[in-house]
Amino acid sequence: MARLKTEAAKESLLQRVRKQRLKYVTILPSLVTILNGVCGFAAIILASKNAFAMAGYMILLAMIADMLDGRLARMSQSTSSFGGQLDSLCDIVSFGVAPAFLMLRILEYKFGFDESNSPIENFLQRFIWLAAAAYASCAAIRLARFNVENEEDESAHMSFIGLPTPAAAGVIVSLVILHQEIILPELSTRSTRVYLLCGDAIVYALPFSLLAVAVLMVSRIRYPHILNQYLKGKKPFAHLMRALLFLALIIWSRQAALVLIFCGFAASGFFKWFYYKVLKRGTFALLAEQTTHTTIDAAKNPHAADSI
Repeated sequence: MARLKTEAAKESLLQRVRKQRLKYVTILPSLVTILNGVCGFAAIILASKNAFAMAGYMILLAMIADMLDGRLARMSQSTSSFGGQLDSLCDIVSFGVAPAFLMLRILEYKFGFDESNSPIENFLQRFIWLAAAAYASCAAIRLARFNVENEEDESAHMSFIGLPTPAAAGVIVSLVILHQEIILPELSTRSTRVYLLCGDAIVYALPFSLLAVAVLMVSRIRYPHILNQYLKGKKPFAHLMRALLFLALIIWSRQAALVLIFCGFAASGFFKWFYYKVLKRGTFALLAEQTTHTTIDAAKNPHAADSI
């Protein structure tokens, strides 16, 4: 009898699994999502061959595919759990592993680590590996948290909790593209001290930037959805002027524009959080303390309060 009950329970479990088997998928959004993952994989291959600028552009192409797939799914009213999971799997490749590997390869190419490293070089190499691993781990945590907390309603996509993984990858990619396409060509033609310092500063800042955006990804700092908040629907005239200013900056120098856009976006959320949570709260606490002291003094000496 017990054996029959066990077999019946197994059969019931198998039936529930069969009912959950995926039967239909949306073709176009899924293809665009897979393009995202393919671009991330191509970025890793290009970075391994020291084509760092091209690897950066492949990650930017993956960002465009990442923006399009969700938009296509919502426009066609075909959002699904499968699409969300596929999107996160591709994002971890394009915006988690690829930027970390790109930073790792650039610094290995810069310093030429080998078996005869000095203790300082060994420490630096371990720190770089640790920064890359921390970034990839935080990207995975950020995507898993987004899957759990995400809502398919379009009205819920007005802001993000934590720095989005494409924006975090954009910080690293923009610095790499600026270094490869602006700094290095200038150094090859005229090795001025300014360009030497700028080039070294960007390279040395990469692992620290990677750690900074990794922390921002898993933080609870709120970041706006640029498309939904500033570009979609009717907006004030000032938004149009800002968009034209950014467009002119991109036409003038796309490398500098990428750095300003991605680094400015990542820093804006932190400084806004710091202002409202730390500075403004401290000001309110100071005012409340002064008010409390004034009230106590007035209660102790009412004649002084009347004279005031």
